[in-house]
Amino acid sequence: MTNLDSKPKLPTPPRHLSKEARGWWVRLVQEYTIDDTPGLLVLEATLEAFDRLRGAQKVLAEEGITLADRFGQPRQHPATMVERDARTALMRGLKALNLDVVLPGAVGRPAGGA
Repeated sequence: MTNLDSKPKLPTPPRHLSKEARGWWVRLVQEYTIDDTPGLLVLEATLEAFDRLRGAQKVLAEEGITLADRFGQPRQHPATMVERDARTALMRGLKALNLDVVLPGAVGRPAGGA
């Protein structure tokens, strides 16, 4: 006998993701239909980009956005490029999944389609 009211088992988040990213995984698979393998792979890559973004933001908060080169001149911190690229990958992943969510620290479209 099957229970027609039982909910299908949701995919569990990959263990290598941060606690914050795993929380987003759970929320997204609960709120959206992401249950096929390609969709889950895109979601995993998207949340890896999210973790990379958070890592770069942490480094920049600690070290600043510039570093002194060997001549003592200020140069852009390499983590600024990691942050930019991770943010781009995150937003592209959300777009590929056709999700309209705004994660903390991410730049999204304004509400109302403006």
